[in-house]
Amino acid sequence: LGLKAALESLPQPAPVAVQITVLGTPAEEQGGGKIDLINAGAFDGLDVVFMAHPSQENAAYLPDVAEHDVTVKYYGKASHAAAYPWEGVNALDAAVLAYNNLSVLRQQMKPTWRVHGVIKNGGVKPNIIPSYTELEFYLRAPSMKDLSVLTEKVENCFKSAALATGCNVEIKGGENDYYNVLPNKSLQEVYKENGKKLGIEFISEDCILNGLSGSTDFGNVTFVVPGLHPYFYIGSDALNHTEQYTEAAGSQNAQFYVLRTAKALAMTALDVIFKPSLLEEVREDFRQVKLKEEGRINPV
Repeated sequence: LGLKAALESLPQPAPVAVQITVLGTPAEEQGGGKIDLINAGAFDGLDVVFMAHPSQENAAYLPDVAEHDVTVKYYGKASHAAAYPWEGVNALDAAVLAYNNLSVLRQQMKPTWRVHGVIKNGGVKPNIIPSYTELEFYLRAPSMKDLSVLTEKVENCFKSAALATGCNVEIKGGENDYYNVLPNKSLQEVYKENGKKLGIEFISEDCILNGLSGSTDFGNVTFVVPGLHPYFYIGSDALNHTEQYTEAAGSQNAQFYVLRTAKALAMTALDVIFKPSLLEEVREDFRQVKLKEEGRINPV
């Protein structure tokens, strides 16, 4: 909408026909709505895609990582825990072993890997040996190649727990993996230049390189079309995904920062529209980064 307003305010029309698509993309946190839209062709024919995310700082890019979620179900055999426990097959033991296996695995995990999860079902009553337990875990890594390696190691932890306890195990991955967000240096530099003109202060490159972020289905989009995914400060130091941040995001104070970010994005889009050489640089960055990344995913 910021770009639409900017184009309409120009004294002369753009040198070429411009199509602006405002695309609602629900279910980022659960299911990957953008991935479904990719498969449906919603991003076909687009030159660039912009999206901004609120945060505690301003950054033209943060290394959002690849993510795979998995649900694990153990099936045992119920029995009276006091009278004849030897007749049971304890699914809770399997869940606990799996959790502990992962805790031990962390010593050999790369510093950039993340594994976190919960036991969603641990049994019914203390005097009944649990015949069923369920866990849910998220696995994250900087690249799809690393994520594949991590996933294999984690699944071995789940399988070995079943073997040790005599349970059957069902391991089911999520419907969509989230890819890591690919950087586009050309778009990032132009966005930073425009943002600084509006008074935005960006974090240093060291903070970006040495920091970690979350995961987003926008990463999948950046494998299809050149993308820009900046983060922006909203006037609060509260952390994302907290009640305090929810309150801050809806405050009047946050609107200034949201509008400023929209202006910076609109200015960047205008640069892409009015500078054909920039669009070529963006496309070349996209091509080079994607080739490098896909080489990491599918090494020859």
